Amino acid sequence: MNKVPENELTKLYYSIGEVADMYGVNTSLIRFWEKEFNLSVAKKTKKGNRVFSQKDIQNFNKIYQLVKIEGFTLDGAKKQLKTKPKSATKPEIQREIESNNSEDVVVQSLEKIKLKLIKMKR
Repeated sequence: MNKVPENELTKLYYSIGEVADMYGVNTSLIRFWEKEFNLSVAKKTKKGNRVFSQKDIQNFNKIYQLVKIEGFTLDGAKKQLKTKPKSATKPEIQREIESNNSEDVVVQSLEKIKLKLIKMKR
C-alpha cells in the first residue's frame, strides 16, 4: 500500500480502523506510531475512541513513506522528519537535474536555493 492521496480524504475525521485499513496495517501500529512520533490525536469521541483528521493522516503518510517504503528505522525517520522542511526541495531539484541535465536547470535550481537561504538568514 502506498501513501494515501490527499484528494481521496473526504471526511473530517476517520476512525483508527479506517486509518489502519488505508495503510493495510494493524490498529496497534497506528497507536504505536502515534505514541512513538509524539503525534497528538485531534479528537477522541465521548467513548474515548481515537479519531484522526486529514492533517493527522498527512503525518501518517510521511511516517509510512519513511518507515515502510524507504526503509528508515524509527530513529532515522524521526531525524528525517525533523530535517525534512530544510531539505524538502532537494529531491525535486535532483529530479529536474536528472531529467533535463542542462545548465539552465542547474542555474535555476541554484537560484531557488539561494533565495531559500536568503529567507532563512533573515
